[in-house]
Amino acid sequence: MIIRAATPSDAAALATIYGDAVLHGFGTFEEEPPPPAEMERRRQAIADLGLPYFVAEQEGSVLGFAYAGPFRTRAAYRYTLEDSVYVAPDAAGRGVGRALLGSVIKACEALGVRQLMAVIGDSGNSASIGLHRALGFEQTGLGRSVGFKHGRWVDIVHMQKALNGGDNSTPTGPGVTFTGH
Repeated sequence: MIIRAATPSDAAALATIYGDAVLHGFGTFEEEPPPPAEMERRRQAIADLGLPYFVAEQEGSVLGFAYAGPFRTRAAYRYTLEDSVYVAPDAAGRGVGRALLGSVIKACEALGVRQLMAVIGDSGNSASIGLHRALGFEQTGLGRSVGFKHGRWVDIVHMQKALNGGDNSTPTGPGVTFTGH
């Protein structure tokens, strides 16, 4: 398995993996799977910000993807990003998520990010919660019944990992610049 930067040619695989999560899971609160062109637009938006967007590939097949995007777009959040990780159902339990998230964490550290957030759909999502916990994230909150999907109310779990010393010192770099307000 290799971890590499996602490219436009990965759009169909991203759409397939994410579409499965949309239709069958609670990790995202999106309810209609976006087509490959929309997945490529989203990937390009992350790339345009200079942020990491990776795929795990084995023998030419994309097994999963992960990226870090803006946690919020207001200027004061410029040292905080939010990660997202999606793994193909047939690749679950093989270390794909761990390899992807580990690569995202390293890339965020290199960018000077101070806090990496995870907003995990479904408090029963033990795979994602366990993955984040194994890589040093701590649970910082729980939003009860904030989404309604597949006929039931769904929680969100907030997790956080300090990078580059977290809040132990004042940042020296410019942080990540976002458009928005």
